[in-house]
Amino acid sequence: MADSQLFEETFSITSLNAQKYDRVSRISGTSSSNETFLTLDINTELYPCAVGDRVHLVLASTLSLDGTKDDGKGWRDVGRGEASLADMYDYVCHGKIYRFEEGDGEMIKVFISFGGLLLYLEGPYKRLTPLRIDYVYLLLKKS
Repeated sequence: MADSQLFEETFSITSLNAQKYDRVSRISGTSSSNETFLTLDINTELYPCAVGDRVHLVLASTLSLDGTKDDGKGWRDVGRGEASLADMYDYVCHGKIYRFEEGDGEMIKVFISFGGLLLYLEGPYKRLTPLRIDYVYLLLKKS
């Protein structure tokens, strides 16, 4: 995991709920180690998913391959004309980590909003320690 990559894991999608919105589904999944659980609102028109799919998820502080911050550039300008982390993934969002909660024992809960599309992670404290209340990029690809 590079310095800019705060969290990286592969999840198996265990459920998909598309009842509330036309183009958005809420997916739930379990990590390959069965330690971390995910619930994510995702635009299925842009990135179709199905139960049983495996997705590789990365949370990163920047899209720069060398890990340098996006100082002075908006997130849309990152990577224009240059290679970026986003080039390696199929679905990329920019959002903010806005809340942490203690879970049972060594577990912690993390809440992130990507313009109203929410991500909820629950896992061991030691795996989610690099996450802080800050802006992050969500990068997804099927594995």
